[in-house]
Amino acid sequence: MTSAQPADQLARGKWWEIYGDPQLNRLEDKIKVSNQTLKGAVAQFEQARAMVRFERADFYPTVTAGAAGSANRLSRNRALASTVSPTNYSDILMPLVSVSYEPDLFGSVRHTVEAARTRAQASAGDLENVSLSLHAQLAVDYFQLQSLDADEAVLNSSVATFERALELTENRYKGGVASAVDVAQAETQLETTRAQAIDVRAARAQFEHAIAVLIGEPASSFSIPNSPLEQTPPPIPVGLPSELLERRPDVAAAERRVASANEQIGIARAAYFPSVNLSGSGGFESASLTNLLSGPSGFFIAGASALVTVFDAGRRRSVSEQAQAAYQQNAANYRETVLNAFREVEDNLASLRILAEEAKTQQAAVAAAEHSVDLSTNRYKGGVASYLEVTTAQGIALSNQRLEVDIRGRRMTSSVQLIQALGGGWRATELPTGKIPNLPASSTGQ
Repeated sequence: MTSAQPADQLARGKWWEIYGDPQLNRLEDKIKVSNQTLKGAVAQFEQARAMVRFERADFYPTVTAGAAGSANRLSRNRALASTVSPTNYSDILMPLVSVSYEPDLFGSVRHTVEAARTRAQASAGDLENVSLSLHAQLAVDYFQLQSLDADEAVLNSSVATFERALELTENRYKGGVASAVDVAQAETQLETTRAQAIDVRAARAQFEHAIAVLIGEPASSFSIPNSPLEQTPPPIPVGLPSELLERRPDVAAAERRVASANEQIGIARAAYFPSVNLSGSGGFESASLTNLLSGPSGFFIAGASALVTVFDAGRRRSVSEQAQAAYQQNAANYRETVLNAFREVEDNLASLRILAEEAKTQQAAVAAAEHSVDLSTNRYKGGVASYLEVTTAQGIALSNQRLEVDIRGRRMTSSVQLIQALGGGWRATELPTGKIPNLPASSTGQ
């Protein structure tokens, strides 16, 4: 059994460049500069880092300095007043320096600082997870948009084909060899396909607007040139090792939260020991400025104190039990995150494998459907088939062509999701071997 060693700090690089699309590369580069969600995550991480510095200050003494002056007039009619006692006096303190320090004898400060540090590391993991998710979402939206462009190209090509078919049918109708029903069927098929092409443009606009938001630009002034999807997913190395999952920011963040919960146990245990405080102050005190900084005017005070809780009706024990339970909760969440990471990788590997097989079968289906259209058209021209046979064959061919485009888009989406599930890109020469580490079942708080 090995201890958890998150590797989310390893550079993932610009993993989207694996697709070789310059337009996608330009869009991805804009996320880091302009995405508002990412900026909010960065600000949250900066808060966590500042809290580490705040907690770390308890390792050092607290020093204060100041000056004071006062003037007083005493009442002659006060109780126990003396005729020789002064009626007025003044006092000047300058400079006055005070020092207080609580030694970390039992590790309370150390555990507090370490808890803050691991929380900051978890926040860094959250930041990286947001960044990875945003980049992956942009790539998915981009390939979906390209898939719609390819779908529209198929529909526009079909519209051109159906326009020629309508012209043929009208000529045959004028020649008395076709019926008005044939013309109506051709017109219906043509207008239906035109309507489908318009619907695709509406869906494309939504993906275009989503990309605009991701890169921090107004949707009204942003556009992406039409670029039908033609590529297929890049090759995935065989036998990807599970250590790649250690780079997943959500896995690393979950592990760091376990570590932070473990430090809370140490803080709870330190409450059983005495709190020791050292303090001191010194300066110069005089009734006038003329001899304020002389030796006889100096003074200092030093002291130490220790405080231990003798009876608290089980409060410390409850805090300790709560810390133990919180640790177990975070440990369970960590294990669940790891299991989900494996599931997501397997899901997308299976999806890529099955969709690749489906794409080959669909290509054969498209070829067969197109051949059927040619046969039906020739039969119609020869007067041995009705136009219904032609429209049926054309509809089947169009449906298969659109399904082929859809499968291509789903394959690209699955490849992006696989890269996201693995925590980003990789280099084949640097692929590690082994398994994801197991989490210890018990905590120490030390």
